[in-house]
Amino acid sequence: MKPGRLSLFIAALLLISFTSWGQEKRKIIIDQDAAGPAGTDQQSMLLLIQSPQTDILGITVVTGDQWLHAEVAHTLRMLELIGRTDIPVVPGAEYPLVRRQQETEQWEQRYGSVAWLGAWTPRLYHPPDQLGEMPEGKPTTKAADEDAAHFLLRMVHKFPNQITIYAGGPMTNLALAISIDPEFARLAKELVFMGASFNPRTDDPEFVNAPTHEFNIWFDPEAAHVVFQAPWKKIVCTPVDISVKTRLTANLVNQIKAGSSSAAQYIGKYARLRGNYNYLWDELAAAAWLDPGIITKKETLFMDVDLDRGAGYGNTLSWAEHDKPRIDLQPVEVQDDLDLDRFYKLFVDLLTAPTPKKN
Repeated sequence: MKPGRLSLFIAALLLISFTSWGQEKRKIIIDQDAAGPAGTDQQSMLLLIQSPQTDILGITVVTGDQWLHAEVAHTLRMLELIGRTDIPVVPGAEYPLVRRQQETEQWEQRYGSVAWLGAWTPRLYHPPDQLGEMPEGKPTTKAADEDAAHFLLRMVHKFPNQITIYAGGPMTNLALAISIDPEFARLAKELVFMGASFNPRTDDPEFVNAPTHEFNIWFDPEAAHVVFQAPWKKIVCTPVDISVKTRLTANLVNQIKAGSSSAAQYIGKYARLRGNYNYLWDELAAAAWLDPGIITKKETLFMDVDLDRGAGYGNTLSWAEHDKPRIDLQPVEVQDDLDLDRFYKLFVDLLTAPTPKKN
């Protein structure tokens, strides 16, 4: 081969290699009840944003741990502080499909109090149209002029079979997308979610007497039912059972705080340890998607939600292959155990690394 042609050949190979490398980024939409500042919701989003292997197409927000309006503001401000305002923040559902606050209060009078009510928690309550406390400051950027369900649909049609849907909160946005277009789940690559509870080994009073109660599923059980029935290619679940094996400790916060990245400084300033049960709920779901080797044990279950309006309303239902109901249910990959040291290392490494540049 002549030198000139050889040079062109090498240049073509380099171009192909560079293009292939660029395509290796994994497309993901984060659907989150994005309470803030810091906390499990914002920290999990930061892990995904900080990873060099991800292409974050957008963050869709749903009421859950806080009200939608406040969650959108906390997310916009977090993105401002880390220099990633290129990521769209898309408001979604402000209320569950069916469950309402007043009815839930009546339910509690009959069946007993619930430890965590999210946006409805009395000691933290403020009206839905208010922001509440914003210690990190109010954002100057604006949310996208689109609703979450239609954004989700637009993205999976634009990139069919390529997008992971990461759900860290109630599934209302996903259920609405499915209701508008039943092909939504089929067009996604996979669903990865933090939620559900089976039989966690813990002395946490939230789960001791209610082992199948978990907030993300409970807050909008009808939405979770719709999502579990949809034809996803793959569903991965990070349940309470494995989440309670993790802890955000002062040592971890200090390791992150020692970093110079904007994400590290955000966590160092706003992370708070509250009580004895500082689980890394959503962070584990995000980290295990980034590095599946973190998970050392998993099983396949079939899942649904108790929709009867009795004491178990909103609780997780699950079956093995041999005893599942005859109705169509989707197999769910449920994470059972993890390599804690590997998880904590990734957690610190990502949050202290330089923030990837805008896509």
